[in-house]
Amino acid sequence: MTMINRRLLLSMAATLAAAPAWAQETTTEAPEGEAAATTPDAALAPRDFTLGDPEAKVKIVEYASFTCPHCANFHETVFKKLKAEYIDTGKVHFTLREVYFDRYGFWAGMIARCDDNKRYEGISDIVLSTQQTWLNSSDPTVIMDNLRTIGLTAGLTGEQLDSCTSNEAFGEEMLKQFEANMAADNVTGTPTVILDGEKVENWAWENIKSLIDAKLAG
Repeated sequence: MTMINRRLLLSMAATLAAAPAWAQETTTEAPEGEAAATTPDAALAPRDFTLGDPEAKVKIVEYASFTCPHCANFHETVFKKLKAEYIDTGKVHFTLREVYFDRYGFWAGMIARCDDNKRYEGISDIVLSTQQTWLNSSDPTVIMDNLRTIGLTAGLTGEQLDSCTSNEAFGEEMLKQFEANMAADNVTGTPTVILDGEKVENWAWENIKSLIDAKLAG
């Protein structure tokens, strides 16, 4: 990713952040006792989203793009079973790392990280589950509108969304982390699944399940 593309990603997100006129009308108030606008601190490196017991015997890392059809398929056919059978039961610790092949996936990542990752799981689930719907436009403004709608549906406020998507310093840190992670794990496509440090070439559920079971039994 060149420096020119980095600037375009960040500047366009900031330009479109408050574009929708309807945002002021559909913004909901934060629940009582919750801050009205909580934005990731630009001085802090973005945190990986993780689920499960950090002490679990098996560790799985998934590299995914929010605009990747194969990632949406993985989410529906593999991840949900993985979560129910192994993550929620304390057998697997799961980490999701974002890959930015395009501006729309990057914007989705910015919105998912609003409110200090507190709504990350819900937003990422909606983004992947409704991928064909919110991506169904060639107009960047429409795409941002759709992503903002997802954020509002997940409980974010319009003010939070404006702040998150215009936070260029934090966005730059997201890009740096993405590039460092991709290089460290030699990731060239998505989804890439790494189980206990080894890439899984066949990420069909039956194969991943058998690999996990073998690790747990060993």
